[in-house]
Order: sequence, then C-alpha cells, then structure tokens
Amino acid sequence: MSRRFYLCHCDFFRNLVQYFMVKPTTLQKSTTHTIITKMDNNTLSIADDILAVEEPLEIRLSFIEGIKRIEKNISVTMRTPGNDAELAIGFLFTEGIIKQAADVLSVLMPKENVVVVSLIDTVSPDINKLDRNFYTTSSCGVCGKASIDAVKVVCEPQNDYPYDNLKCTFDLVTSLPDLLRAHQDVFEQTGGLHACALFDINGRLLLSREDVGRHNALDKLIGNALFSGLLPLNKHILLLSGRASFELVQKAAMAGIKVIAAVGAPSSLAVQMAEEWNITLIGFLRDKRFNIYSGAQRVVIS
Repeated sequence: MSRRFYLCHCDFFRNLVQYFMVKPTTLQKSTTHTIITKMDNNTLSIADDILAVEEPLEIRLSFIEGIKRIEKNISVTMRTPGNDAELAIGFLFTEGIIKQAADVLSVLMPKENVVVVSLIDTVSPDINKLDRNFYTTSSCGVCGKASIDAVKVVCEPQNDYPYDNLKCTFDLVTSLPDLLRAHQDVFEQTGGLHACALFDINGRLLLSREDVGRHNALDKLIGNALFSGLLPLNKHILLLSGRASFELVQKAAMAGIKVIAAVGAPSSLAVQMAEEWNITLIGFLRDKRFNIYSGAQRVVIS
C-alpha cells in the first residue's frame, strides 16, 4: 500500500504531515542484525552484531510541462530508511528546485524505496537543474559538481555582516557534541552513521537526524525545518558529526544557517564557500577545543 502526504495550509493536515515526517517509519528499519565471527585475545567466537541499513531511495518529481503533468526521476541516493519524505523535500530545497513548502502539492510513496514529490501546477522547475547528474552515493553526495561555480547558480552568497549580530560562546560550542551524541540512537548501536543536529543560540537541541550519508542526514533535517516553518535558520547552530564538506556548507547556506560546527575537518572548498557566504565554520570540535576557519567574529569567550 502506498503512503501519501498531502501538504496543505490547514492546521489538521499540517499536523498530519509533520507527524509522518518526524516519526521514524515503521515500514523499514534503520538497523539490521547479522552473525559475525569475533576474535578477542586470539580466541574465535560467534556473535550477533547490529548494522546500519543502507538502501537506495529513488526521488521522482511530478510537475506540469506545457499542458500535461509529467513525472521525472531526478535522484537515486543511498540512504538509511526513515524520514524519506523529509529527505526528498530537503534535497529539492537545497538543490534550488523548490523555494518554499507551498510549492509542494503532495508526497507519495507508491512503493518501498521510491518517493514521488508533486509540485503545484503553477511551479515550473528549472529543467537544466533537473538534467544535471543527480546520482548520489552515501559517501560523496551529489556527483558531477566539479567546481564551486556549479552551485553558485543555486545559492547566492549572503554577505550581511556587520548587520548580523549572532553570537555564541566558547562553552556553548564545546558542549554541542555531547548533546548530539546523547540523541544518536542508531549510532550507539552500530557506530556506522553520520548525524547532524540543529541547536538554538542557547544550546537547546531542536532537531537531529542520522543517515549513512552525511548529505542525506542534513537534507532530512532541512526538510523537516522547512515544513515546520523554521526557515531561514539564521539564528541557529548546525552541528555535523563528521567532516565539513563543500556540499554540506552549500546545503546549510541554502537554509540560511550562519554557524556550522563540525567534529571533523573542513575541506578547502568548504572554507572558501563559508567565507563567501559569511558563515562561521568551526572544525575539529572535540575535547574542549576547536578551530575557527571563517566568521570568527561570532564566537566569544564565555
């Protein structure tokens, strides 16, 4: 049986959509068990182990072209099942295909591992964006983006400093990893997932998502924020459980995020984009220390 999420401004339907988008799916599990051979102190034993599930998700887009509605496959991504509607919506938003929640008519899941997003009749997506290579993997994200110029057409830099007075303290920043780790349920079982979390400026955890793909986790988070009415996220802090890649900074910029903190290292292109978009980019956040690669004016001593 297919599942359909109708998007409407009516409070009843909005609450219904948010229920399905926030609650983990019951149709597919995010973990699975396997039997392993374990070696400990030169002794072999048989044990049960828990793995993070990785399965493909096909994202299709339904829209009006000319006088008829067509359906087009625009992405196949390897992801951890769960929050698939969020993932699809977040992906479309961060790729610039939709601009707001009202652009979406419905989200249909006709079968396992397939999501169909239907746009309202008056929204015509940019076909050139749809024709790019949107095949993605859990490790690298969207492939085919060879340079920073390929993404600038999606998101223009927002150079609003010094009018932006967002500040966060050293103690606040260093407390974030422990707060996120406490909510990484699947990671605690498998050790095999990436996570991201959204905090307010007081350090309150608002939302977190996990996935085998770091870009999928962020798309799920942004997709939820879009339909929860939180965008733009210009007064929030984004925490990444791993490294800060070029694509993650781009997705964060699309959502208006001004502070990104990563447990791992940023790439050179991620730093370049953060500087262009006036984003505070923090890396190597661990053991009460971190590096600031751009936007140091927003971090203050406690």
